[in-house]
Amino acid sequence: MTRRADLPQTRAEFLAADGVLLVVRDTPPAPPPAKGQPALIAGNPIEGDEILLAVWDDGSVSALNGHVDLGTGIQTALAQIVAEELDLGMPCVRMMLGDTARVPNQGATIASASIQIHSQPLRLAAAQARAWLLARAAGRLGVAVEALQVRNGVVRVTEAPDRHLSYADLVANQRTVLRLDPAAQSKDPADYRVVGTRQARVDIPAKLAGELVFVHDMRVPGMLHGRVVRPPYAGADHGEFIGNTLEAVDESSIAHIPGIHAVGVIRDFVGIVAEREEHAEQALRELRVTWKSWPGMPDLSDVAQALRDNPSTQRLLVDEGDVDGAMAAAARPMQRTYVWPYQMHASIGPSCALADWQPADGSGMQLRVWAGSQNPHVLRADLAKLMAVDDVQVDVVRMEAAGCYGRNGADDVAADAALLARAMGMPVRVQLTREQEHAWEPKGAAQLMEVDGGLMADGRIAAYDFETSYPLNGAPTLALLLTRTVEPVAQAFEMGDRTARPPYSYDNLRVKVNDMAPIVRASWLRGVSALPSSFAHESYIDELATAAGVDPVQFRLRHLDDPRAVELVQATAQKAGWRMRTGPQENADGGLGEGGDILFGQGFAYARYIHSKWPGFGAAWAAWVADVEVNRKTGEVHVRRVVVGHDAGLMINPAGVEHQVHGNVIQTTSRALMEEMQFAPQQGCRTGWRAVARRVADRRGREPRVGQLPDHQLPRRAGDRGHAHAAAG
Repeated sequence: MTRRADLPQTRAEFLAADGVLLVVRDTPPAPPPAKGQPALIAGNPIEGDEILLAVWDDGSVSALNGHVDLGTGIQTALAQIVAEELDLGMPCVRMMLGDTARVPNQGATIASASIQIHSQPLRLAAAQARAWLLARAAGRLGVAVEALQVRNGVVRVTEAPDRHLSYADLVANQRTVLRLDPAAQSKDPADYRVVGTRQARVDIPAKLAGELVFVHDMRVPGMLHGRVVRPPYAGADHGEFIGNTLEAVDESSIAHIPGIHAVGVIRDFVGIVAEREEHAEQALRELRVTWKSWPGMPDLSDVAQALRDNPSTQRLLVDEGDVDGAMAAAARPMQRTYVWPYQMHASIGPSCALADWQPADGSGMQLRVWAGSQNPHVLRADLAKLMAVDDVQVDVVRMEAAGCYGRNGADDVAADAALLARAMGMPVRVQLTREQEHAWEPKGAAQLMEVDGGLMADGRIAAYDFETSYPLNGAPTLALLLTRTVEPVAQAFEMGDRTARPPYSYDNLRVKVNDMAPIVRASWLRGVSALPSSFAHESYIDELATAAGVDPVQFRLRHLDDPRAVELVQATAQKAGWRMRTGPQENADGGLGEGGDILFGQGFAYARYIHSKWPGFGAAWAAWVADVEVNRKTGEVHVRRVVVGHDAGLMINPAGVEHQVHGNVIQTTSRALMEEMQFAPQQGCRTGWRAVARRVADRRGREPRVGQLPDHQLPRRAGDRGHAHAAAG
């Protein structure tokens, strides 16, 4: 099939096109403010109806979604949903993701919501389009709709297959606009032919062929090259010194470099524009910039204490049973503290963006930015604020970029490029250095989790009193702070409650969250607060099982009420060859002979991700078994094997789910064993790779111990943790 090359670039062009069936919806109204949550960015009704789907007179389909593909394969999965509902082959469907001039505003690509929530309008639009096409075919062929069948975009009379019409025939020489019907009838899953089948990623061929896919490769005529000079306070995002620390810029220090067009300065924002990239890079190294002194970073040598000392407001989320009474009657109280460190996205390629600030027909200036943003519509709003223009004067063209699973420097560099393009009146491409990317990207926030609980004399769980402290992860776009377009004021959101409620049934349960302003500039990093909370929940139930002398899997099953969870836990343990035990150590030879240095153990973990504003939405279920070896002399950890049971509900693309699970294992093993941000008080962020997912000293003064993976306590003290290394396998 030959697909049309002249696809519309804006909503207006879609609505003016001929030879098309469109499904649109009204621009949704601004959502009401939600207490403790960042303001959501509403669509602008001036832009007209939001386009969800277009069936063209060549038989192809354009499907539009406001989210972006960060390597999760949603471009493929969304195309499968559309192809399924329309009875088309995958090559007929072209997904358009993220471009603000075309796609609906569906918010940031976060919280596992792309398929679970934001695919639904697209599914309904495709179902509605199919119903319209069948009705039109029935009228032309003179039969009832029930007498028709459709395959691969061709509608046939069931009893007379030679009588048929293609989708292309049905939409030719006309323009029909349907308004989305929330009651549109989608297919019965029993009839699926595309959804649920393994499909190759639709984005891979262009990447393999070296086509223009990544924002780093984007070029336009007349483009200049920019670099930015960052202030000394990497990691800070609030305080009076922000935007007030620049003292002097000596432009004569780079007068000898050819092709320098300008040095732009707005408060603490300093940018350089040059004809050639190597000259911009040289100017970045040689420009003499003087900064005033600044207060320095808070002391983060003890992250747990820093979180305790950070002012907070406590919310009581759950209070069931009599926690205090149960604890008073506990035969074996157990108080534990768990710490999750600050971590970085560490994208393999530093962020990059290209911006063009040009006059627009009859509407002043227009900013177009090519960016790798996770949040195109949010970025558009930030750029409009930065440039003091209406949001309709900003167009964010989303392109592929380095992976992040959260917010790295992509939005920040887009704002850098916008400021320099406005200063020059010419397109400017800005590339961050790796040092800038890692030092200045918003970090994954640290978290402190304190649990009070224990066992009754008969081995029953007395109570579970869970308290978590999580600093804000809002991270205003950097240029807004450096130029003081927004005031660098610390504020606290209610974001630390994701998966705060444990997945197990406790008769006496209390859950509290301490909402606090940031200590370090932070944003979401895969799972927000849910991953640390799950680490604490799973570590603690392992300790309870050990204290009760019960196998960890059997102990979990005693306290799971969800039948899907029970089935998943049992199936995963069986598949992994779980070896039942009642103590923390499986054996002490690791296959190397009695008394060897290698200890072998198995760890078990279960979780269901609960995301969005409390009490949130349940997403996938997962259970893990990790086979782990530990060298008793060196403390070296080797994760030999991980077996994962994953219940994602209806799978759109099983190959995509497998891909995600493999990535989960690698990333989570690394984050649990190796990744930690370190901070120099006067220098801001620096990186470190250390064994970090840990339980610090018992608050009753017991000897500190370390638990790198759930259900496995390493024979090492917390002070030795910097010597551990791990490999996922």
